Amino acid sequence: MEIAVVGSEEFVVGFRLAGIKKVYGVPPEKLQDTISELMEDKDIGILAVSTGDLEKLPQQLTDRMIRSVDPVVIPVGEDEGDMRAKVRRAMGIDLYKSK
Repeated sequence: MEIAVVGSEEFVVGFRLAGIKKVYGVPPEKLQDTISELMEDKDIGILAVSTGDLEKLPQQLTDRMIRSVDPVVIPVGEDEGDMRAKVRRAMGIDLYKSK
């Protein structure tokens, strides 16, 4: 399973520099189609999307992305929320839980 990142060129540049191989810098008009294609790619286990881009997508696609477990969709951006909950959702375990 691979990590994929999709969004504007400005959003994805850091992921390219970090060595992520499946990085898709797309213009806003191609974002929805690209995400739909990536959601069907069985090689992708985690899909990172900008929180700003997520808010611009149709509600039906956003709901599908939020419920998805294969791939797990991780919103990344300024308003990331509770990282513990995101890690638990992505990995299925609570890494911060103490005995």
